[in-house]
Amino acid sequence: MFSTKEEEALSVLIQIFYFKLTGGKRVFKMAPLHHHFELIGWSEEKIVVRFWIAAIIFALFSLTTLKLR
Repeated sequence: MFSTKEEEALSVLIQIFYFKLTGGKRVFKMAPLHHHFELIGWSEEKIVVRFWIAAIIFALFSLTTLKLR
């Protein structure tokens, strides 16, 4: 899927395009995404662990969809 850097870049792109499209409204409180979570009160450790969990889930999903001959 995406690496952490790509996810962060994607959240910035979403924020910029939505801001321009709606004339000033925002999707996240702040981009990149990890800053949004910090602003809503999550600790840095909690954010890191949640990103690890998401990465493991996506990795397992990609392995289950891998077709072997």
